[in-house]
Amino acid sequence: MMHFEFHVEGGNFTKAGAASSQLKKILKQLNADPKTIKRVVVAMYEAEVNIVAHAYQGDIFIDIDTEKIVIKLIDEGPGIPDIELAMQQGFSTASSRVREMGFGAGMGLPNIKNNSDELKVTSEVDKGTIVEFVTYFNQ
Repeated sequence: MMHFEFHVEGGNFTKAGAASSQLKKILKQLNADPKTIKRVVVAMYEAEVNIVAHAYQGDIFIDIDTEKIVIKLIDEGPGIPDIELAMQQGFSTASSRVREMGFGAGMGLPNIKNNSDELKVTSEVDKGTIVEFVTYFNQ
């Protein structure tokens, strides 16, 4: 099993996607299936940008074994009051500043769901959010 950790700074859009890019390089070096790489990187990017757009900071933990990629993102931020609502396409709490930069269209969580095999979102208002997802390698 391989383990990787990344720290994400809230509000730093210049670095948004850095961890996703690293993950893509790692998976390419492991000769993972291109479709699997694309799915994982899309889901990871969305989750990473959510931390940048909504939280003060967060950490990403990635475990890769021969069967799957498990990614857990833990952030310190405002939390999600209604996860079911947040899972709907187009729902967003992003600020106008974030939207002006082209983020916050309300597709983050739906895109994570569509590009992973398992997704679990837990959140506590005024504390933070944990997003965990699993993508299986094509057998």
